[in-house]
Amino acid sequence: MSNVHVIQPKHTVQPRSVKGRFRSLKTGIMAMAYALFFILPWIRWTREVGPDQAILFDIETRRYYLFDLVMHAQDVFWLTAVLFLAAVLLFFVTSMFGRVFCGYFCFQTLWTDAFRFIERKIQGDRVARLRLQKQAWNKEKLVKVLGTHALWLFLALWTGLTFVLYWGDAFDLSYRFFTGAAPAAAYVTAFLLMGTTYLAAGWIKEYVCMHICPYSRFQSVMFDQDTTIVSYDPNRGEGTAGRAKPIKDLRNRETRQAQGHGDCVDCGLCVQVCPTGIDIRDGLQINCIHCALCIDACDGIMDKQGWERGLIRYTSERELDGGKTKFLKLRTVGYGLATILAAAYLAWSVASTKLLEATAVQVRSPLFVTLSDGRIQNSYEVKINNKTMKPASYQLSLQRMEGAELTLGSVDPVNIELGPDSSIRLLAKVRYAAESEGAIKNREFTFELKPTAGEVTDSVIIPSQFITP
Repeated sequence: MSNVHVIQPKHTVQPRSVKGRFRSLKTGIMAMAYALFFILPWIRWTREVGPDQAILFDIETRRYYLFDLVMHAQDVFWLTAVLFLAAVLLFFVTSMFGRVFCGYFCFQTLWTDAFRFIERKIQGDRVARLRLQKQAWNKEKLVKVLGTHALWLFLALWTGLTFVLYWGDAFDLSYRFFTGAAPAAAYVTAFLLMGTTYLAAGWIKEYVCMHICPYSRFQSVMFDQDTTIVSYDPNRGEGTAGRAKPIKDLRNRETRQAQGHGDCVDCGLCVQVCPTGIDIRDGLQINCIHCALCIDACDGIMDKQGWERGLIRYTSERELDGGKTKFLKLRTVGYGLATILAAAYLAWSVASTKLLEATAVQVRSPLFVTLSDGRIQNSYEVKINNKTMKPASYQLSLQRMEGAELTLGSVDPVNIELGPDSSIRLLAKVRYAAESEGAIKNREFTFELKPTAGEVTDSVIIPSQFITP
Protein backbone atom coordinates (compact mmCIF):
# COMPACT_ATOMS: atom_id res chain seq x y z
CA MET A 1 0.00 0.00 0.00
CA SER A 2 1.51 3.32 -1.06
CA ASN A 3 2.04 6.11 1.42
CA VAL A 4 -0.34 9.03 1.12
CA HIS A 5 1.05 12.48 1.90
CA VAL A 6 -1.51 14.57 3.74
CA ILE A 7 -1.11 18.33 3.49
CA GLN A 8 -1.89 19.85 6.87
CA PRO A 9 -3.66 23.20 6.86
CA LYS A 10 -1.39 26.05 7.82
CA HIS A 11 -2.31 28.08 10.88
CA THR A 12 -2.51 31.82 10.62
CA VAL A 13 0.68 33.68 11.46
CA GLN A 14 1.22 34.60 15.11
CA PRO A 15 3.52 37.63 14.88
CA ARG A 16 5.59 38.82 17.77
CA SER A 17 5.04 42.35 19.06
CA VAL A 18 7.84 44.84 18.52
CA LYS A 19 8.62 48.42 19.49
CA GLY A 20 10.18 50.99 17.21
CA ARG A 21 9.59 54.04 15.05
CA PHE A 22 7.66 52.20 12.33
CA ARG A 23 5.47 50.40 14.86
CA SER A 24 4.72 53.76 16.46
CA LEU A 25 3.90 55.21 13.04
CA LYS A 26 1.53 52.33 12.28
CA THR A 27 -0.15 52.70 15.67
CA GLY A 28 -0.55 56.44 15.18
CA ILE A 29 -2.10 56.01 11.74
CA MET A 30 -4.42 53.30 13.07
CA ALA A 31 -5.55 55.51 15.95
CA MET A 32 -6.18 58.44 13.62
CA ALA A 33 -8.07 56.29 11.10
CA TYR A 34 -10.25 54.72 13.81
CA ALA A 35 -10.95 58.11 15.38
CA LEU A 36 -12.04 59.57 12.04
CA PHE A 37 -14.16 56.58 11.05
CA PHE A 38 -15.95 56.06 14.37
CA ILE A 39 -16.34 59.69 15.47
CA LEU A 40 -17.25 61.54 12.26
CA PRO A 41 -20.90 60.36 12.08
CA TRP A 42 -21.55 61.83 15.54
CA ILE A 43 -20.21 65.31 14.79
CA ARG A 44 -22.95 67.93 14.48
CA TRP A 45 -22.81 70.66 11.82
CA THR A 46 -25.15 73.64 11.56
CA ARG A 47 -26.65 74.38 8.13
CA GLU A 48 -29.33 76.75 6.85
CA VAL A 49 -31.21 73.74 5.55
CA GLY A 50 -30.66 70.00 5.67
CA PRO A 51 -29.41 67.66 8.41
CA ASP A 52 -27.24 68.82 11.28
CA GLN A 53 -24.81 65.92 10.80
CA ALA A 54 -21.33 66.82 9.53
CA ILE A 55 -21.09 63.90 7.09
CA LEU A 56 -24.26 62.30 5.77
CA PHE A 57 -25.05 60.48 2.54
CA ASP A 58 -28.79 61.00 2.18
CA ILE A 59 -30.02 58.65 -0.53
CA GLU A 60 -33.67 59.62 -0.10
CA THR A 61 -33.11 63.28 -1.00
CA ARG A 62 -30.06 62.51 -3.19
CA ARG A 63 -27.93 64.90 -1.18
CA TYR A 64 -24.45 64.11 0.14
CA TYR A 65 -23.23 66.37 2.91
CA LEU A 66 -19.53 66.86 3.72
CA PHE A 67 -19.43 69.68 6.25
CA ASP A 68 -20.18 72.84 4.18
CA LEU A 69 -20.01 71.00 0.87
CA VAL A 70 -23.33 69.70 -0.44
CA MET A 71 -23.18 67.30 -3.39
CA HIS A 72 -26.18 66.59 -5.58
CA ALA A 73 -26.90 63.62 -7.80
CA GLN A 74 -25.69 65.52 -10.86
CA ASP A 75 -22.30 65.99 -9.18
CA VAL A 76 -21.55 62.27 -9.51
CA PHE A 77 -18.62 63.05 -11.82
CA TRP A 78 -16.79 64.22 -8.71
CA LEU A 79 -16.75 60.59 -7.61
CA THR A 80 -15.11 59.67 -10.91
CA ALA A 81 -12.46 62.33 -10.33
CA VAL A 82 -11.87 61.10 -6.76
CA LEU A 83 -11.47 57.49 -7.91
CA PHE A 84 -9.07 58.50 -10.68
CA LEU A 85 -7.07 60.62 -8.23
CA ALA A 86 -6.89 57.71 -5.78
CA ALA A 87 -5.70 55.37 -8.53
CA VAL A 88 -2.92 57.59 -9.90
CA LEU A 89 -1.84 58.56 -6.37
CA LEU A 90 -1.59 54.88 -5.48
CA PHE A 91 0.45 54.19 -8.63
CA PHE A 92 2.73 57.14 -7.90
CA VAL A 93 3.36 56.16 -4.28
CA THR A 94 3.88 52.50 -5.23
CA SER A 95 6.39 53.33 -7.94
CA MET A 96 8.32 55.45 -5.43
CA PHE A 97 7.95 53.61 -2.12
CA GLY A 98 6.46 50.19 -2.80
CA ARG A 99 3.46 48.85 -0.91
CA VAL A 100 3.40 51.43 1.89
CA PHE A 101 -0.37 51.76 1.38
CA CYS A 102 -0.74 48.09 2.28
CA GLY A 103 1.48 48.39 5.32
CA TYR A 104 -0.06 51.51 6.85
CA PHE A 105 -3.39 52.58 5.32
CA CYS A 106 -5.22 49.53 3.95
CA PHE A 107 -8.47 48.70 5.77
CA GLN A 108 -7.41 45.06 6.03
CA THR A 109 -4.16 46.07 7.73
CA LEU A 110 -5.84 48.53 10.09
CA TRP A 111 -8.55 46.13 11.25
CA THR A 112 -6.23 43.14 11.44
CA ASP A 113 -3.86 45.19 13.62
CA ALA A 114 -6.75 46.03 15.94
CA PHE A 115 -7.88 42.41 16.10
CA ARG A 116 -4.34 41.28 16.87
CA PHE A 117 -4.06 43.95 19.56
CA ILE A 118 -7.17 42.50 21.23
CA GLU A 119 -5.81 38.96 20.87
CA ARG A 120 -2.45 39.97 22.37
CA LYS A 121 -4.06 41.71 25.35
CA ILE A 122 -6.16 38.66 26.20
CA GLN A 123 -3.95 35.74 25.18
CA GLY A 124 -0.48 37.23 25.54
CA ASP A 125 2.39 37.68 23.10
CA ARG A 126 3.53 35.23 20.44
CA VAL A 127 4.95 32.51 22.66
CA ALA A 128 1.91 32.53 24.95
CA ARG A 129 -0.48 32.35 21.99
CA LEU A 130 1.40 29.46 20.40
CA ARG A 131 1.37 27.65 23.74
CA LEU A 132 -2.36 28.30 24.10
CA GLN A 133 -3.00 26.85 20.62
CA LYS A 134 -1.36 23.57 21.58
CA GLN A 135 -2.92 23.50 25.03
CA ALA A 136 -5.80 21.13 25.70
CA TRP A 137 -9.21 22.71 26.11
CA ASN A 138 -9.73 23.77 29.72
CA LYS A 139 -11.29 26.69 31.57
CA GLU A 140 -8.35 29.03 30.91
CA LYS A 141 -8.28 28.38 27.16
CA LEU A 142 -12.06 28.58 26.89
CA VAL A 143 -12.22 31.93 28.66
CA LYS A 144 -9.37 33.44 26.64
CA VAL A 145 -10.56 32.19 23.25
CA LEU A 146 -14.21 33.09 23.84
CA GLY A 147 -13.21 36.47 25.26
CA THR A 148 -11.08 37.19 22.20
CA HIS A 149 -13.83 36.30 19.76
CA ALA A 150 -16.45 38.19 21.75
CA LEU A 151 -14.42 41.40 21.50
CA TRP A 152 -13.74 40.70 17.83
CA LEU A 153 -17.47 40.40 17.19
CA PHE A 154 -18.12 43.58 19.16
CA LEU A 155 -15.58 45.55 17.12
CA ALA A 156 -16.92 44.02 13.90
CA LEU A 157 -20.51 44.99 14.81
CA TRP A 158 -19.38 48.46 15.81
CA THR A 159 -17.67 48.76 12.42
CA GLY A 160 -20.77 47.68 10.50
CA LEU A 161 -23.08 49.94 12.51
CA THR A 162 -20.77 52.93 12.13
CA PHE A 163 -20.79 52.52 8.36
CA VAL A 164 -24.60 52.52 8.41
CA LEU A 165 -24.65 55.72 10.49
CA TYR A 166 -23.10 57.63 7.60
CA TRP A 167 -26.38 57.10 5.71
CA GLY A 168 -28.77 58.47 8.31
CA ASP A 169 -28.90 60.62 11.43
CA ALA A 170 -26.50 58.88 13.79
CA PHE A 171 -28.41 59.49 17.02
CA ASP A 172 -31.82 58.62 15.65
CA LEU A 173 -30.67 55.66 13.53
CA SER A 174 -28.60 54.08 16.31
CA TYR A 175 -31.59 54.31 18.68
CA ARG A 176 -33.91 52.74 16.12
CA PHE A 177 -31.28 50.10 15.32
CA PHE A 178 -31.21 48.78 18.88
CA THR A 179 -34.97 49.08 19.35
CA GLY A 180 -35.77 47.09 16.21
CA ALA A 181 -37.27 50.06 14.33
CA ALA A 182 -34.49 50.68 11.79
CA PRO A 183 -34.99 49.92 8.07
CA ALA A 184 -34.22 46.37 6.96
CA ALA A 185 -31.36 47.66 4.79
CA ALA A 186 -29.63 48.98 7.92
CA TYR A 187 -29.64 45.56 9.59
CA VAL A 188 -28.57 43.75 6.42
CA THR A 189 -25.69 46.15 5.81
CA ALA A 190 -24.50 46.25 9.43
CA PHE A 191 -24.53 42.49 9.94
CA LEU A 192 -23.03 41.81 6.51
CA LEU A 193 -20.11 44.12 7.28
CA MET A 194 -19.86 42.62 10.75
CA GLY A 195 -19.52 39.14 9.26
CA THR A 196 -16.99 40.11 6.60
CA THR A 197 -14.90 42.14 9.07
CA TYR A 198 -14.88 39.31 11.61
CA LEU A 199 -13.95 36.80 8.93
CA ALA A 200 -11.28 38.89 7.17
CA ALA A 201 -9.57 40.45 10.21
CA GLY A 202 -10.12 37.65 12.70
CA TRP A 203 -9.78 34.44 10.72
CA ILE A 204 -8.30 34.99 7.27
CA LYS A 205 -5.90 37.80 8.26
CA GLU A 206 -2.73 37.63 6.17
CA TYR A 207 -4.32 35.34 3.58
CA VAL A 208 -6.27 38.34 2.30
CA CYS A 209 -2.96 40.06 1.48
CA MET A 210 -1.34 36.88 0.17
CA HIS A 211 -4.09 35.31 -1.95
CA ILE A 212 -7.20 37.51 -2.22
CA CYS A 213 -6.07 41.11 -2.71
CA PRO A 214 -5.45 41.80 -6.43
CA TYR A 215 -3.07 44.65 -5.64
CA SER A 216 -0.37 42.26 -4.50
CA ARG A 217 -0.56 40.57 -7.91
CA PHE A 218 0.01 43.58 -10.15
CA GLN A 219 2.26 45.64 -7.87
CA SER A 220 5.38 44.19 -9.50
CA VAL A 221 4.48 46.03 -12.70
CA MET A 222 5.11 49.32 -10.87
CA PHE A 223 8.38 48.25 -9.23
CA ASP A 224 11.82 48.81 -10.73
CA GLN A 225 15.42 49.07 -9.51
CA ASP A 226 14.78 52.54 -8.09
CA THR A 227 11.66 51.73 -6.07
CA THR A 228 12.34 52.25 -2.37
CA ILE A 229 11.27 49.07 -0.58
CA VAL A 230 11.95 47.23 2.66
CA SER A 231 15.18 45.35 1.91
CA TYR A 232 17.77 43.25 3.66
CA ASP A 233 21.38 44.17 2.85
CA PRO A 234 23.01 40.80 2.05
CA ASN A 235 26.43 42.33 1.50
CA ARG A 236 26.53 43.56 5.05
CA GLY A 237 24.49 40.78 6.63
CA GLU A 238 25.99 37.68 5.01
CA GLY A 239 29.64 38.56 4.46
CA THR A 240 31.61 35.80 2.75
CA ALA A 241 31.06 33.10 5.36
CA GLY A 242 27.35 33.68 5.98
CA ARG A 243 25.41 34.47 9.13
CA ALA A 244 26.56 33.56 12.62
CA LYS A 245 25.03 33.87 16.05
CA PRO A 246 26.91 36.12 18.52
CA ILE A 247 28.27 33.31 20.67
CA LYS A 248 31.76 32.66 22.02
CA ASP A 249 34.31 34.67 20.08
CA LEU A 250 31.75 35.89 17.50
CA ARG A 251 30.39 38.59 19.79
CA ASN A 252 33.04 41.02 18.64
CA ARG A 253 32.33 42.61 15.28
CA GLU A 254 35.96 42.77 14.21
CA THR A 255 36.38 39.06 14.92
CA ARG A 256 33.24 38.26 12.94
CA GLN A 257 34.44 40.28 9.97
CA ALA A 258 37.87 38.68 10.15
CA GLN A 259 36.23 35.27 9.88
CA GLY A 260 34.03 36.44 7.00
CA HIS A 261 30.74 36.59 8.90
CA GLY A 262 28.25 39.38 8.34
CA ASP A 263 26.25 41.46 10.83
CA CYS A 264 23.17 39.21 10.73
CA VAL A 265 23.15 37.27 13.99
CA ASP A 266 20.43 34.92 12.68
CA CYS A 267 18.09 35.73 15.60
CA GLY A 268 14.97 35.25 13.48
CA LEU A 269 13.16 38.26 14.96
CA CYS A 270 12.56 39.75 11.52
CA VAL A 271 10.55 36.63 10.66
CA GLN A 272 8.74 36.47 13.99
CA VAL A 273 7.41 40.04 13.80
CA CYS A 274 6.31 39.80 10.14
CA PRO A 275 2.49 39.87 9.89
CA THR A 276 2.60 37.68 6.76
CA GLY A 277 5.30 35.32 8.05
CA ILE A 278 7.97 35.86 5.39
CA ASP A 279 11.73 36.04 5.76
CA ILE A 280 12.83 39.39 4.37
CA ARG A 281 16.37 38.00 4.05
CA ASP A 282 15.15 35.94 1.07
CA GLY A 283 14.62 39.14 -0.93
CA LEU A 284 11.52 40.89 -2.26
CA GLN A 285 8.44 38.68 -2.04
CA ILE A 286 4.86 39.12 -3.14
CA ASN A 287 3.65 38.64 0.44
CA CYS A 288 5.64 41.60 1.81
CA ILE A 289 3.32 44.52 2.66
CA HIS A 290 6.18 46.93 3.51
CA CYS A 291 5.04 47.51 7.08
CA ALA A 292 8.71 47.81 8.13
CA LEU A 293 8.23 45.95 11.43
CA CYS A 294 11.23 43.82 10.50
CA ILE A 295 13.26 47.04 10.40
CA ASP A 296 12.24 47.82 13.98
CA ALA A 297 13.15 44.29 15.08
CA CYS A 298 16.55 44.37 13.35
CA ASP A 299 17.34 47.88 14.56
CA GLY A 300 16.69 46.72 18.12
CA ILE A 301 19.21 43.90 17.72
CA MET A 302 21.76 46.22 16.16
CA ASP A 303 21.34 48.62 19.07
CA LYS A 304 21.96 45.82 21.57
CA GLN A 305 25.09 44.80 19.70
CA GLY A 306 26.28 48.39 19.49
CA TRP A 307 26.34 48.33 15.70
CA GLU A 308 24.84 50.88 13.31
CA ARG A 309 21.29 50.40 12.14
CA GLY A 310 20.24 49.71 8.57
CA LEU A 311 20.88 46.02 8.03
CA ILE A 312 17.22 45.96 7.05
CA ARG A 313 16.03 49.32 5.76
CA TYR A 314 14.01 51.17 3.18
CA THR A 315 16.23 51.28 0.13
CA SER A 316 16.28 50.47 -3.58
CA GLU A 317 17.80 47.58 -5.46
CA ARG A 318 20.09 49.99 -7.28
CA GLU A 319 21.35 51.39 -3.98
CA LEU A 320 21.99 47.89 -2.61
CA ASP A 321 24.15 47.26 -5.66
CA GLY A 322 26.20 50.35 -4.90
CA GLY A 323 24.46 52.84 -7.16
CA LYS A 324 22.32 55.88 -6.47
CA THR A 325 18.53 55.79 -6.51
CA LYS A 326 16.99 57.74 -9.41
CA PHE A 327 13.63 59.24 -8.43
CA LEU A 328 13.09 61.52 -11.42
CA LYS A 329 12.20 59.14 -14.21
CA LEU A 330 9.55 59.10 -16.92
CA ARG A 331 7.23 56.82 -14.97
CA THR A 332 7.41 58.62 -11.64
CA VAL A 333 7.16 62.04 -13.29
CA GLY A 334 4.18 60.84 -15.32
CA TYR A 335 2.38 59.46 -12.26
CA GLY A 336 3.23 62.62 -10.33
CA LEU A 337 1.87 64.93 -13.03
CA ALA A 338 -1.28 62.82 -13.36
CA THR A 339 -1.80 63.06 -9.59
CA ILE A 340 -1.35 66.83 -9.57
CA LEU A 341 -3.65 67.32 -12.58
CA ALA A 342 -6.34 65.06 -11.11
CA ALA A 343 -6.21 66.89 -7.78
CA ALA A 344 -6.29 70.28 -9.52
CA TYR A 345 -9.24 69.28 -11.68
CA LEU A 346 -11.17 67.99 -8.68
CA ALA A 347 -10.49 71.16 -6.71
CA TRP A 348 -11.45 73.34 -9.69
CA SER A 349 -14.67 71.43 -10.38
CA VAL A 350 -15.75 71.67 -6.73
CA ALA A 351 -14.85 75.37 -6.50
CA SER A 352 -16.51 76.28 -9.80
CA THR A 353 -19.71 74.27 -9.38
CA LYS A 354 -22.82 76.17 -10.43
CA LEU A 355 -25.01 77.18 -7.53
CA LEU A 356 -27.93 77.89 -9.87
CA GLU A 357 -28.97 75.40 -12.52
CA ALA A 358 -31.87 75.60 -14.92
CA THR A 359 -33.09 73.50 -17.82
CA ALA A 360 -36.00 73.73 -20.25
CA VAL A 361 -37.23 70.60 -22.02
CA GLN A 362 -39.88 70.93 -24.70
CA VAL A 363 -43.04 68.91 -24.22
CA ARG A 364 -43.14 66.68 -27.28
CA SER A 365 -46.76 65.57 -27.16
CA PRO A 366 -48.11 67.65 -28.69
CA LEU A 367 -45.30 69.71 -30.20
CA PHE A 368 -47.59 72.70 -30.64
CA VAL A 369 -51.20 73.75 -30.22
CA THR A 370 -53.10 76.26 -32.37
CA LEU A 371 -55.22 78.51 -30.15
CA SER A 372 -58.62 79.99 -31.05
CA ASP A 373 -57.05 83.40 -31.71
CA GLY A 374 -54.65 81.88 -34.23
CA ARG A 375 -51.54 81.95 -32.04
CA ILE A 376 -49.29 78.91 -31.68
CA GLN A 377 -48.53 77.53 -28.21
CA ASN A 378 -45.50 75.47 -27.26
CA SER A 379 -45.06 73.95 -23.79
CA TYR A 380 -41.81 73.44 -21.88
CA GLU A 381 -40.90 71.79 -18.61
CA VAL A 382 -38.62 74.23 -16.83
CA LYS A 383 -36.61 73.00 -13.85
CA ILE A 384 -34.83 75.46 -11.56
CA ASN A 385 -32.40 74.21 -8.92
CA ASN A 386 -31.20 76.55 -6.17
CA LYS A 387 -28.09 74.82 -4.77
CA THR A 388 -27.24 77.59 -2.32
CA MET A 389 -28.05 77.49 1.39
CA LYS A 390 -30.04 80.75 1.13
CA PRO A 391 -33.58 81.47 -0.16
CA ALA A 392 -33.73 83.09 -3.59
CA SER A 393 -36.15 84.54 -6.11
CA TYR A 394 -35.92 84.73 -9.89
CA GLN A 395 -37.47 86.28 -12.96
CA LEU A 396 -38.02 84.15 -16.08
CA SER A 397 -38.32 85.91 -19.43
CA LEU A 398 -38.02 85.24 -23.17
CA GLN A 399 -35.26 86.55 -25.41
CA ARG A 400 -35.38 86.81 -29.22
CA MET A 401 -39.16 86.24 -29.16
CA GLU A 402 -40.59 89.75 -29.43
CA GLY A 403 -44.34 89.79 -28.94
CA ALA A 404 -44.46 86.31 -27.37
CA GLU A 405 -46.39 85.63 -24.17
CA LEU A 406 -45.01 83.50 -21.31
CA THR A 407 -47.20 81.93 -18.62
CA LEU A 408 -46.25 79.63 -15.74
CA GLY A 409 -49.72 78.72 -14.51
CA SER A 410 -50.23 80.00 -10.97
CA VAL A 411 -46.60 81.15 -10.65
CA ASP A 412 -45.70 84.73 -11.52
CA PRO A 413 -42.79 84.70 -14.05
CA VAL A 414 -41.31 87.85 -12.50
CA ASN A 415 -41.29 86.41 -8.96
CA ILE A 416 -40.34 82.76 -8.76
CA GLU A 417 -39.41 81.98 -5.16
CA LEU A 418 -37.26 79.05 -4.03
CA GLY A 419 -36.10 77.99 -0.59
CA PRO A 420 -32.51 77.02 0.29
CA ASP A 421 -31.19 73.92 -1.49
CA SER A 422 -34.46 73.28 -3.28
CA SER A 423 -35.78 72.94 -6.81
CA ILE A 424 -39.02 73.51 -8.69
CA ARG A 425 -40.56 72.19 -11.89
CA LEU A 426 -42.74 74.56 -13.88
CA LEU A 427 -44.88 74.07 -16.96
CA ALA A 428 -44.03 77.05 -19.14
CA LYS A 429 -46.39 77.92 -22.02
CA VAL A 430 -45.10 80.18 -24.80
CA ARG A 431 -47.72 81.70 -27.13
CA TYR A 432 -46.67 83.39 -30.33
CA ALA A 433 -48.31 84.73 -33.48
CA ALA A 434 -46.31 82.75 -36.00
CA GLU A 435 -47.89 84.36 -39.06
CA SER A 436 -46.06 87.58 -38.29
CA GLU A 437 -42.82 85.79 -39.10
CA GLY A 438 -43.87 84.53 -42.50
CA ALA A 439 -42.75 81.00 -43.42
CA ILE A 440 -40.30 80.41 -40.56
CA LYS A 441 -41.19 76.98 -39.15
CA ASN A 442 -38.84 76.62 -36.17
CA ARG A 443 -37.62 79.69 -34.34
CA GLU A 444 -34.57 79.69 -32.06
CA PHE A 445 -34.96 81.63 -28.81
CA THR A 446 -33.74 81.54 -25.21
CA PHE A 447 -35.15 81.58 -21.71
CA GLU A 448 -33.38 83.98 -19.37
CA LEU A 449 -33.50 83.20 -15.67
CA LYS A 450 -32.46 86.33 -13.80
CA PRO A 451 -31.87 86.21 -10.01
CA THR A 452 -33.59 89.02 -8.14
CA ALA A 453 -32.61 87.91 -4.62
CA GLY A 454 -30.16 85.43 -3.11
CA GLU A 455 -26.46 84.56 -3.31
CA VAL A 456 -26.30 84.10 -7.09
CA THR A 457 -26.32 87.25 -9.23
CA ASP A 458 -25.51 85.93 -12.72
CA SER A 459 -28.34 85.09 -15.10
CA VAL A 460 -28.75 81.67 -16.68
CA ILE A 461 -29.46 81.48 -20.42
CA ILE A 462 -31.34 78.39 -21.62
CA PRO A 463 -31.40 77.85 -25.40
CA SER A 464 -34.57 76.39 -26.91
CA GLN A 465 -36.74 76.51 -30.02
CA PHE A 466 -40.33 77.35 -30.89
CA ILE A 467 -42.05 74.96 -33.33
CA THR A 468 -44.84 76.10 -35.66
CA PRO A 469 -46.97 74.21 -38.22
